[in-house]
Amino acid sequence: MSVDSSSFTPYAQLAGADLAGADLANQDLYRANLSKATLAEATLAEAALIGADLTGVNLAGANLQKADLRGASLHGADLTNANLTGAYLYRADLQGSIFTRAVLVDVVMKLALYDSTTQWPEGFRYKSSGAVGPGATLSGAYLNTANLKAADLSGAMMFGTYLSGANLAGANLAGASLSGANLQKAFLTGANLQGANLAGAELQRADFRATNLTDVDFSAVGSIAGADFSGAVGLSDEGRSKLLGHAAAELNEWNAFTRKTTRQSLEGLG
Repeated sequence: MSVDSSSFTPYAQLAGADLAGADLANQDLYRANLSKATLAEATLAEAALIGADLTGVNLAGANLQKADLRGASLHGADLTNANLTGAYLYRADLQGSIFTRAVLVDVVMKLALYDSTTQWPEGFRYKSSGAVGPGATLSGAYLNTANLKAADLSGAMMFGTYLSGANLAGANLAGASLSGANLQKAFLTGANLQGANLAGAELQRADFRATNLTDVDFSAVGSIAGADFSGAVGLSDEGRSKLLGHAAAELNEWNAFTRKTTRQSLEGLG
């Protein structure tokens, strides 16, 4: 599929298009569908690609200097040898993306989502880039209400991270360090927390239903008022007793969403 320049507009439908070597500098492609398009060696410098679908796109050798890719999906995209100097990738989906030999100088990756299949340039310190993924350093980060459903955050360093109201349903938090984190009203349904450290975390109204709590450290956690642990697996008798040792006011608080008290949810695990 080949196209002319009149097609380069917001919401453009360019899935599968052959745009190899095309000059798209400064073009407004807001929420455009470019999935599986060929953009190898294309010029996209300062292009607006906010919310664009770039799933599976071939961007090998492309010029993306200062491109605005906020919220764009680059899932499975090939950016080998691409130049992303100064590009803005805030909240972009980078799962399975290939950045081999890409230039990532001054790139903004805050809250971009990567996974274990994302390939990075040699020596790039992606774990401390502000992006979210396995092993990420996110201590003290503000992730309130963030959509991290099914995200891989295994081994992430999240000391004192603000996760109030965040959607972590089905997320992999195995071995994550969440001590002192604020998980109030967080949705953790079905998440894997095996071996996670929640010491000193705030858990008021957190949804732990059907989670894996094997070897989780609940030492000195803050309020658990309204938290629901129904259907959780792996919680030791010692851990359950520790949680049931909280003040009666916390244990008897009713969760209007799950329609249980914290006490009922914990006693139901016995």
